[in-house]
Amino acid sequence: MMKKNEGDGQKGETAIEGFASLCSVLAVGLFVLTFVFQNFVIPSSSMASTLLVGDHVLVDRASLAPPESWAPFVQHRDVRRGEVVVFFKPPTEANGEHIFLVKRVIGVPGDRIHLRHGIVYLNGVAQDEPQAAKPTYANYNAYRDDFPSVPPPENFGVKAEWTVDLPSHLEGEDLVVPPESYFVMGDNRTNSTDGRYWGFVPRANIVGRPLFVYWSFPTPEEIDKTALLEKASFTMHEIVHFFDETRWRRTFHVVK
Repeated sequence: MMKKNEGDGQKGETAIEGFASLCSVLAVGLFVLTFVFQNFVIPSSSMASTLLVGDHVLVDRASLAPPESWAPFVQHRDVRRGEVVVFFKPPTEANGEHIFLVKRVIGVPGDRIHLRHGIVYLNGVAQDEPQAAKPTYANYNAYRDDFPSVPPPENFGVKAEWTVDLPSHLEGEDLVVPPESYFVMGDNRTNSTDGRYWGFVPRANIVGRPLFVYWSFPTPEEIDKTALLEKASFTMHEIVHFFDETRWRRTFHVVK
């Protein structure tokens, strides 16, 4: 029987080939993280209890993005009424900063919307929204909970631009959603600065939709707006208490 030469068969990978393979993996990973998925951390309680402060969610950036000729393999679709979306807050901040927000789509173009005692009426039909917090007698607010029947009061956090623009979108008791725009609200209706305060979300502002929670850790509200030293202290707290304070039951919690 002839002995097979050691040099026969598949040759080992050279250092250059190995480096090229690593670069290919990194390039694919960078593409996926840049154009397909994005990490997003929930900073406030406006979407409780669907999403909690400190939930880290994976956002699908591809399916709601405008179709691109160079990516025909990506299945694009329109924004759907009732789904949760991530978007740039309108209007842009005075310093030019773009702020990411996450809310639920209540109305799509052409929809007629009004609230009565916190209940959403969509095209004349009261909506059953078990996930949405309703106002109580103690915390009722006419502008917020009977929107848009009451003019916004002064010093209530309503954007000046929206105060001026709002009447042009009213037909009877309803707010009518214009083309290429969406009306959104947080599920925590009594503690959510949403479309009632700054208006419609342009289609171009929508970044994607959160798929699931991949990590959740109890976090102070709006920690991203605190001083650098406080942020550093909380980061150390996360490291030390990763195992005992992580909300493991929320891992892979599907956002819907």
